[in-house]
Amino acid sequence: MSSSIEFNESVDLMEPMLPAEGSQLLEDLATELIAASRALNAMVRPSVAASMGDLVRSMNCYYSNLIEGHHTHPRDIDRALANDFSSEPRKRSLQLEAKAHIEIQRIIDYGEASINVVTGDYLIWIHREFCRRLPPDLLYVENPQATKRVEVKPGELRTGDVIVGGHVPISAKAIPRFLGRFEEAYKPERLSKLQQVIAVAASHHRLLWIHPFYDGNGRVTRLFSHAFLNKIGVGSSLWSVSRGLARNIEKYRDLLMAADRQRWNDLDGRGNLTAAGLQKFCQYFLEICIDQVQFMRELLEPSQLLNRIELYVSEQVRAKHFLEGSFLLLKEALLAGEFERGKAPGITGYKERQARTVLNSLVKAGLLVSDTPKGSVRLGFPTDVCDRYFPRLYTIGI
Repeated sequence: MSSSIEFNESVDLMEPMLPAEGSQLLEDLATELIAASRALNAMVRPSVAASMGDLVRSMNCYYSNLIEGHHTHPRDIDRALANDFSSEPRKRSLQLEAKAHIEIQRIIDYGEASINVVTGDYLIWIHREFCRRLPPDLLYVENPQATKRVEVKPGELRTGDVIVGGHVPISAKAIPRFLGRFEEAYKPERLSKLQQVIAVAASHHRLLWIHPFYDGNGRVTRLFSHAFLNKIGVGSSLWSVSRGLARNIEKYRDLLMAADRQRWNDLDGRGNLTAAGLQKFCQYFLEICIDQVQFMRELLEPSQLLNRIELYVSEQVRAKHFLEGSFLLLKEALLAGEFERGKAPGITGYKERQARTVLNSLVKAGLLVSDTPKGSVRLGFPTDVCDRYFPRLYTIGI
């Protein structure tokens, strides 16, 4: 790109950074999302939430992969987490990609990255940590003419110009300045609570518009949005926006492209980009968030979840896969959050040896999990029971 064009690349090209203040619809959606998220968090005990977090991270990875056009079966994701990789090269690469995504999201969920979330450094951290876990064959991208393969270096901003569909992102030399404006505009401390929620949606588009890396921008953006939601106390490990985006992929892409356009006329805001397009994308994004929180709230409603667990366990007992008394232990784990192994006889009504046999069979099946061999147990959610415990969690049959 010529120096004259670079000179004209003012950060004003990215304005407006937020929809106009006073948008009642967006503020109402932000208020609804805050309330729905608090209700979801309140209904799930911390120990159950810890196990659900493992499941939701796997689910988020599955749907994020789908958005990228990568189909990785949930069982293959589970195998990857156990370091059981396929001998088929392409499947193995996708398993490594899935494992990388889950590992980074876990770090995000546990707040283990010592970098402020809404910063360019954090975006670079996500890209570096994700990409350095990938196999070499996933670290190349072809230019639009398919005449040259460009190496994707973990944590490095692109050094050349790109075209993304019909969108021509800013030049490589301008990226640091635009990330600086990004950080300034979306810093949570500068915004009200409702503006923070709306900023998650707006920043999702603007980051993709900047396109700071040669590849991995979509993945980085979705992980960043997840981290941003967590940062402002609205997100959690109990739900994932990626599921909603993947299930509405065409609309998601259409609204992203619509928000890329320049403003139509003087009635379309005062910035360079369309204010109406940004408003519509933010509305869509927040509606997806609310839908996913409500979806998980319905799945995790204790009485309904207990009914589904009981039905599944009863079938397994009749098939002689589990022992009588299994449901009582699972019920205790859900309602109490966790329990000490020594309480199994009192819960089941069996003598110690029989109660221990029942408990150990559930641990072996992954329906009860523990951090240590003799520690307290809590609910586990292995892939094999997902479609029974949590209908419609995945778009495919497990």
